[in-house]
Amino acid sequence: MSGNKKEQERAELHRTIWGIANDLRGSVDGWDFKQYVLGILFYRYISENITAYINKGEREAGNGAFDYSKLSDSDAESAREDLVNTKGFFVLPSELFKNVLARAASDENLNETLESVFKNIESSAQGTPSEDNLKGLFDDIDVNSNKLGGTVIKRNEKLVKLLGGVGDMKLGDYKDNTIDAFGDAYEYLMSMYASNAGKSGGEYYTPQEVSELLTRIALVGKTEVNKVYDPACGSGSLLLNFAKILGKENVRQGFFGQEINITTYNLCRINMFLHDVGFDKFDIAHGDTLTDPQHWDDEPFEAIVSNPPYSIKWEGDGNVVLINDPRFASAGVLAPKSKADLAFVMHSLSWLATSGTAAIVCFPGIMYRSGAEQKIRKYLIDNNYIDCVIQLPDNLFFGTSISTCVMVLKKSKSGNSTLFIDASRECVKVTNSNKLTTANIDAILAAYTNRENVDYIASLVPNGDIAAQGYNLSVRTYVEQEDRREVVDIKILNAEIERIVSREDVLRREINTIIAKIEVQSNE
Repeated sequence: MSGNKKEQERAELHRTIWGIANDLRGSVDGWDFKQYVLGILFYRYISENITAYINKGEREAGNGAFDYSKLSDSDAESAREDLVNTKGFFVLPSELFKNVLARAASDENLNETLESVFKNIESSAQGTPSEDNLKGLFDDIDVNSNKLGGTVIKRNEKLVKLLGGVGDMKLGDYKDNTIDAFGDAYEYLMSMYASNAGKSGGEYYTPQEVSELLTRIALVGKTEVNKVYDPACGSGSLLLNFAKILGKENVRQGFFGQEINITTYNLCRINMFLHDVGFDKFDIAHGDTLTDPQHWDDEPFEAIVSNPPYSIKWEGDGNVVLINDPRFASAGVLAPKSKADLAFVMHSLSWLATSGTAAIVCFPGIMYRSGAEQKIRKYLIDNNYIDCVIQLPDNLFFGTSISTCVMVLKKSKSGNSTLFIDASRECVKVTNSNKLTTANIDAILAAYTNRENVDYIASLVPNGDIAAQGYNLSVRTYVEQEDRREVVDIKILNAEIERIVSREDVLRREINTIIAKIEVQSNE
């Protein structure tokens, strides 16, 4: 498909999503509305996915006119077990999105129909390996919520519009391989709400360009990885960038992440399905990564990327068990209770493979503050674990204007030096925000891979020099700022001042002459 046609499809898809938003405005607030659309989008996706899968098999077997959506439920039942084993779920023909949509306007019990369909899809995976990946996925679509309307009739009117709107989305045909339109719709909804909903959206969403930068840093020198991990995975956009850049087949053992917020955890699992990642290729866990990590048996990871929450509170030394936790013990000190940032860094380092790379977005304060944070930085530098620190532009993230950094960790570096890159000017301004372009990302990656001193941009600093600076890791301590003030030639400036002064004398004499004439005339 040509890039131009793809962009037209994308623009049309975005217009459809805005149309649904306008239809439902005033009944469901932005953030809740997004969950409803994503839930119905997910329902449409798995319906079409399983239909396409069954139809392909039947047609290859010579049954050219076969259409699963027209089959009776009783005839379909015989395929249930096989489909749950291969796809991870099962949907009866009568409960497919297409068929529920066709009956929606005349279904007086649409809310009950949908509730029943969602329950049946979830329970199809019970007792099977895919159970954890489907459990609770429809929990956030409350078809009986007063937010949809005060009466069943009003709620069903909204549900008909929701189903119709999602049905109108042009998501392409599977055989044209435009399935990523589902993922694109997801990402558009996420960014739309992150930018409009301030913090409520921003804390869940890393802009795609920042995701791409982190992914490409983690992949330098690699064409495949064993598995990727994000300890604070939000809606999964960072993890899925590996599928986009490497190809799903080159992430051999799949995508791993943990998320503390239950709604976002559900969105992340939905996002995996919408990007056609099989249930056996992702493992997203719910819970607090710092105090209750869920993937001990899966570490180490060759690629770790993360944008953990900035300066959140955690138990720290209030929990006596944590100082002996193998993830934190080696530094001899825990991140402060009021600022967990370096706890996420230590956790990631602990689970990083010897040959791996971790790229983590960090709050700038952790780079220079004293106390426990300085001791952790000392541990990281003295053991040569920090590969690079990159200063990003400000205003890149939804809901905060602060300029963040990227810390890159490696366990087996060749030299005993740390690279510092000032990328604070690598951006373009879009309305009130800054954005990384492909050229900006390429420039940052070039500085990272070349690992050479470049005036005002990059500085390769021996770790001994960093120790001498009190283990300060602020980029501007090591990369000189270019003086962008206009260079002034003092001779030219003096000549200009002389010319102005002499011109002033001429003007003053002329004015005095005029005043003298006026005085003579007025006396006469």
